Order: sequence, then structure tokens, then C-alpha cells
Amino acid sequence: MKHPVVLWTLTVAFAGFLFGFDTAVISGADQPIQALWQTSDLTHGLLVMSSALWGTVAGALTANIPCDKFGRKPVLVGIGILYVVSAIGSALATDPVFFSIMRLIGGFGVGVSSIAVPAYIAEIAPAQKRGRMVATYQFQIVFGILIAFLSNFILSAWFSLDWRWMLGIEAIPAMIYLLLVLNVPESPRWLLLHRNDEKQSRDILLRAGETDPDAVLAAVKRDVQNHRNPSLFNAAYRLPVLLAFLVAMFNQLSGINFVIYFAPRIFSLAGLDASSALLSSAGIGLVNLIFTLAGLALIDKVGRRQLLFAGSLGYLVSLSLLTCAFWLQWQGILVVGLIFLFIASHAMGQGAVIWVFISEIFPNSVRAKGQALGSSTHWVFAALIALLMPWLLSQFSASALFAFFTVMMACQLICVITFFPETRGETLEDLGDTLSRSQR
Repeated sequence: MKHPVVLWTLTVAFAGFLFGFDTAVISGADQPIQALWQTSDLTHGLLVMSSALWGTVAGALTANIPCDKFGRKPVLVGIGILYVVSAIGSALATDPVFFSIMRLIGGFGVGVSSIAVPAYIAEIAPAQKRGRMVATYQFQIVFGILIAFLSNFILSAWFSLDWRWMLGIEAIPAMIYLLLVLNVPESPRWLLLHRNDEKQSRDILLRAGETDPDAVLAAVKRDVQNHRNPSLFNAAYRLPVLLAFLVAMFNQLSGINFVIYFAPRIFSLAGLDASSALLSSAGIGLVNLIFTLAGLALIDKVGRRQLLFAGSLGYLVSLSLLTCAFWLQWQGILVVGLIFLFIASHAMGQGAVIWVFISEIFPNSVRAKGQALGSSTHWVFAALIALLMPWLLSQFSASALFAFFTVMMACQLICVITFFPETRGETLEDLGDTLSRSQR
């Protein structure tokens, strides 16, 4: 590797693998756990399907505090510990309450990682490569989703192992991540801002391949002088706050977590048997991975805004056709294909862009707070979907739910066209200044 920054990025982004695995693995335990503990739809949604997501909301809301106070690296280490505890505890649970607590712990780790990992990578990456490097986190997320779906299928179909093995096996990659992340350095921008350690910051920037670290340090100092107000809700940050909220909200109102969390259930509604539904769910993970790679290849070439635009169009086509498919009771392989088209649109658009975009648009002085806002918005909507979907599926048709997501993606397309900026190729300091200048 030409620069150790590549290794640091891959190591830290491995937290995304755990994020994706933890998010998707619950799909294989969804129906078996409800049958085992005989919970109502709302109780099942609250204690089993959405418990991790409420932990994620809590993690996203509070992660900026330890990230700013203790640094990015100690927080990244803590994430690994949370995942290990959650995986083992969930596998050993004997009742829905203890299960929900263990899933809550893992969810807290997911929420914290959605702040700490993009912030860390954005702060060590050269501007011209920042999109691809931060989006490596998203690649690891979808890789984790794919492996979770495959793991669920293999453990169930090949070895006849139950949901406890599906959840507990996550402890292995969690321990590997924990060992690897101990060897990454602290964020150079955090060292300068919170420890005034210019020497170590310069050394890390040099090791990361920065050709002019003194210029970067001067820009960070200037950025701090220009953005002294620590309150995220100062008028100066009105535009980045709005952008972070919208991109995070629309990410979930696309229906992506509805599809990932309830994929076997959706495919069952389309007439597939249990084994075919699990295998088709693994196909979701593969399509997600392939088109995320395409998004990574394009994000620093065509830009964030263009990917959001193209993804929005793909959403509209796939979701409107899914609405027709369930309304007209088309079944089998056609629905699977439309779900794959939806996943491809997400992976190249919102999936590739969201964590990059949120990590770029805030000045250094409020980046962790801004990411906490965007991430917590994302996870509140995700938690609500996981909580309500078992009940909504019993009250409304699948076509009505897909129609709602279609309307939401039409709204996203309008917002992207109207006022979403392009952030490709700009330094973090220039972006922070540009997006808040008109409000200061």
C-alpha cells in the first residue's frame, strides 16, 4: 500500500461490516423468534425488530460527546467491545426483554460508528480521494449485509442451525475488528482542535500522504476562527443542518430498511417458499454489494449530487412498479427482479452518498454534532419503520406501503434538483466555509 492511510481506512471501515451484519442478521430471526415467544405484532416490533435501532438512535444522538472529548480512536475501540457483548448476549437470550437489551447494546455501537467512522476517515483522507475513502464504510456496510444474509441461509439450510447461531456468529468479526483498530492513529484534525498537538497532527498527515500538511493545519485553524459558535443551531449552520436532515430522512423513507429487515416476509407475500425467500434475500445483499462498488467508482468522478439524482430516478421506477406488482398480484421472480432494481438504485445513489455527504458539509468545530444530527435522524426513521412495519403489514397492503415510498422519493428528487450542492473535490474547510458563509 502506497500510504498507510489506506490501511487505516480499511481497518476503521470494518466497523461498517459489523454495522451491516448486525442490521441484516435479524431478518433471519424475525419470524422464528415471534413464533418462539408468541409476541404480538407491536411487541415483536418493539422488543425484537426495533430494539437495536432505538439503541442506534441513542448512540447517534450522544456519540459526538465522547468523539469530541476523548477522541475518535477510543470511541472506535469502544464500538468493538459493544458488538462483542451484543452478539454473545443476543445468542444466549431466553426471553424477549433480555434479547432486546442485548440488541440495544449492539445498536448503540451501530449509532456511534455512524458518527465516529465517517468523521475519522474524512479527517485523514486527501480531498481528491475523500469520497471513495469515506464510501468504503458504506461498502463494508453492504458487504456485512450480504454476509449476514448468506450466513443466515447457510446456517439454516445447510446446517439446520437456528437463530441463536445466526446472531452469535457476529462475535467473531467483532473481535477481529477490535484487535485491528488498536493500531490506527488518532485523527490529526481532532489532535489539533482538542489537544493543540500540531507536531503529531503534522506527522499523521504526512504518513497519510498529505503533500502540504502545514497548509492543512493552517486551513483548520482558519476554519476554527471562522466558525467559533459551538451551537449547531446557530443561523450560520442552517443550510448544512437542513441538508443533513433531508438526506438522512429520505434515506429511510425510500423503504430501504423495510426491504432489508423484512425481505423474507416480502418475498413470502410474493409467493416464494421459506427457503427461496432466504436465498432471494441473499441476492439482495449481492446486488447491494455490486452496485455499491459502482457508486464508489463514480462518487469522486461524477459527484454526490449526480448520484443522488440518478438514484432518485431508479427509486421512482422500481417503487412504482413494485406498487403495481403487489396491487395486481404479480408474483415470483418478477417481484424479486424489481426488488433487485430498487436495491441497485439505492446502492449507487443514497447508499453511496449519505455518510460521505454528511461528513463533508459541516465545519470542523461542529462536525461531530452535525453528523450526530444527520445520523440520529436516519436512525429515528429506521427505528420507526422497524417498530411499525409488522403492524402496518397486518393493516395495509404491500402495494400501499410501496406507493408511500414512491411519493417520498418523488419529493427527494425535487429537493436534489432544487438545492442540494455538489461537494466533490473540495477540502473540508472550504466546504464548511461555503455552505455556512451566506448565513454568518
